[in-house]
Amino acid sequence: MTSLRKLGSSDLEVFPLALGGNVFGWTAGEDRSFAVLDAYTAAGGNFVDTADVYSAWVDGNQGGESETILGKWLEARGNRSDVVVATKVGQHPEFQGLSAANIKAAADASLRRLRTDYIDLYYTHFDRPDVPVEEIIGALDELVKAGKVRHIAASNISAERLRASLEFSDRERLARYVALQPHYNLVSRDTYEGELQDLAEQAGLAAVPYYALASGFLTGKYRPGTTVESARAGGAAKHLETERGLRVLDALDEIAAAHDAPVATVALAWLAAQPTVAAPIASARTVEQLPALLEVGRLTLTDAEVGRLTEASA
Repeated sequence: MTSLRKLGSSDLEVFPLALGGNVFGWTAGEDRSFAVLDAYTAAGGNFVDTADVYSAWVDGNQGGESETILGKWLEARGNRSDVVVATKVGQHPEFQGLSAANIKAAADASLRRLRTDYIDLYYTHFDRPDVPVEEIIGALDELVKAGKVRHIAASNISAERLRASLEFSDRERLARYVALQPHYNLVSRDTYEGELQDLAEQAGLAAVPYYALASGFLTGKYRPGTTVESARAGGAAKHLETERGLRVLDALDEIAAAHDAPVATVALAWLAAQPTVAAPIASARTVEQLPALLEVGRLTLTDAEVGRLTEASA
């Protein structure tokens, strides 16, 4: 049985892989999404990450499709208390920005779609530097006091704004961020490492990285001379044009062969071994894509293997 990890200073304990809900209502319809969610939880998974904007970018969608599917599934399975539900505010077409009024209205809309009366982890999706941190934290604190949100977190935020937010929470004794969702993977390290990671470590925040597999590049299915049919193929294939991308693939292949494990599992295991990281996020369009992701909970890399990947990705 894969052991759960404590999420920062919160009382939440999460599976070491967060299931990304960005595909629900986009590349996975309702039936397929239900099957993926069933398989994930059957394997011990308990941490699902979505956002109110998913998947407004699809023609004919309004945003909220992912939360709606997840809410229907939670209701149908009657397992709400067993699942840590994370969602985000700020990007929904009807609820743009992080004003206090918007945060509160968006939370109520998310709760309706999720068919629940509380959100376990509520992220600000993209920081809005034009809104004072006092206003953002104040609104989030009201949601926590009202019982609508258990814990708060930030995604896509600068170290400076994160520090200001934490200092305000501590000074005023208001709800305090417990987690951070940065863009972070083997071919995108400077998006988290350095000042932001150092601050997270000092402040006891857990990192829950998105793009953990670099839009599929770190699954190993993108190779020189191959063509992959995927909605995200363009973003992933660009890493083949860099020396670092090719070095990382070589190191992943070598370590995957030594463990008889999928390349994706090794890429996620490197992330899971990094300071502050509680659970990388990865999504699966189909049940068949899940085993390689779930295996991260059982694969522990040696220090030498972590070092080899760190060096290859420098």
